[in-house]
Amino acid sequence: MTSPQHRRWRILLALAMLTAVTMALLPHPPKVPIDGDKYQHMLAFGVLTILSVMAYPKAELLQIGERLSFLGAMIELVQSIPALHRDCDIMDWVADTVVIVGVLAVVALTRRRHAT
Repeated sequence: MTSPQHRRWRILLALAMLTAVTMALLPHPPKVPIDGDKYQHMLAFGVLTILSVMAYPKAELLQIGERLSFLGAMIELVQSIPALHRDCDIMDWVADTVVIVGVLAVVALTRRRHAT
């Protein structure tokens, strides 16, 4: 059974994921106040990672990490479609994955610390 609190986190996660994917696939996304594509990727996937952990607190962190990293890779793959007028950059996926791993490492350390 899912608690109302977890349902709210899952709704926020779904909205954030929809927003991130939409922004990544728009041919001409709106300007945002954060300069630099890598920083935008890192912010988006940092938020998605935190929301994923909050929405699915019993999920294995490795599983959350692999699925979010896969999402980042799929975004880059779709961005390679010429009609979208976007650039596919493997370093964007690397930035996504680095921030995912970093956030999950902090979560793992925090959980371990609170368990003792």
